[in-house]
Amino acid sequence: MSETGEETQPDRAYDAVLLLGFGGPEGQDDVIPFLRNVTRGRGIPEERLETVATHYRAFGGVSPVNGQNRALRAALEVELADRGEPLPVYWGNRNWTPLLADTVRAASAAGHTRLLAITTSAYSSYSSCRQYREDIAGALTATGLDATVRIDAVRPYFDASGFVLPFVEGARAALARLAARGVPVDRTHVLFTTHSIPTADADRSGPRDAGWGAGGAYLAQHRAVAVAVMSALADPGDPAAHAESGAAAIPDPSRPAWSLAFQSRSGPPALPWLEPDVNDALRALAADGTEAVVIVPIGFISDHMEVLWDLDTEAAATAASLGLAMERVATPGIHPAFVAALAGLALERLHGRIGTREVSQINVRAACEPRYATPQGGRWGDVCPSGCCEKGAGRPGRPAS
Repeated sequence: MSETGEETQPDRAYDAVLLLGFGGPEGQDDVIPFLRNVTRGRGIPEERLETVATHYRAFGGVSPVNGQNRALRAALEVELADRGEPLPVYWGNRNWTPLLADTVRAASAAGHTRLLAITTSAYSSYSSCRQYREDIAGALTATGLDATVRIDAVRPYFDASGFVLPFVEGARAALARLAARGVPVDRTHVLFTTHSIPTADADRSGPRDAGWGAGGAYLAQHRAVAVAVMSALADPGDPAAHAESGAAAIPDPSRPAWSLAFQSRSGPPALPWLEPDVNDALRALAADGTEAVVIVPIGFISDHMEVLWDLDTEAAATAASLGLAMERVATPGIHPAFVAALAGLALERLHGRIGTREVSQINVRAACEPRYATPQGGRWGDVCPSGCCEKGAGRPGRPAS
């Protein structure tokens, strides 16, 4: 291990890949048991679970996340094989079947002892990064395989070009649709959204004592992705065009304004979470004369329940009540560029090129280095240093919405 926390071994010799997800119910009878798993040990009252359950019940009790992860697992396995690495890709969840411990047992029984995990979250924070690593350690202990099976996790991949490109394409198409309806660009706003988390968790995201400031690495990484998308939109001919990181902030009547909002907040009202909420942001935009909004959910890799309910249901209703035209951009899902990016992360580790990758080929480099990648201007490490993404003090449990 280097002083920066980056792995220095030349070869990891992985024999399988593990797709690590959050999990979700697959029928009405699964909803409450699933939510109990999510909130186990956190003292969340049953009536709160019943409230959240209505979101799933509106879609037949089925979260789309499991089907999406099945599709992503299959696509990733094909991509790896096409690139000369025909590795099996296993799939395990934190909160619902297939549970991670069962997946680890299955992989071990099949003879796989060196697994490389790819989580279904692109950013740095306790719940989106470190907790998954704790899940891995817990699963190895629970199965008694901690002495024979090793599982490493890839880095946060917010800056992978294949993650950003689908948002660029989707935002460009949404703006074109609004323009065809006669909505002026200067009356259109691009609203990036991500999952709100407690400010105490946000402030502790990323390497300890790295000097990120308020919001930590979590907020900085999301701002970097938003800047990258807006910079790419500034060049209509090439979605991978490289632009200066400050370009999106320059007022230009031919470009829409943009901002970052948060969604899916839960917890006691007295506990500070990242703001503004997406619905409050929509109200403020309407009051300022905005006529249309393009919502770009950069915090999510797939259209799971928090996208379908919080954006397509609640935010859409808010926009309609305000007379705002609204377009919601799709998440990466199994976009070929995204699947290729995840395969690329695995190949970096498979061939021992840890810490040597390029930050991006799409303009996240301009937004992330040196301004956002690390305070020192270096590349983001593949192995989290000690103390990275610590949990904020007094953080309560939260049911997934």
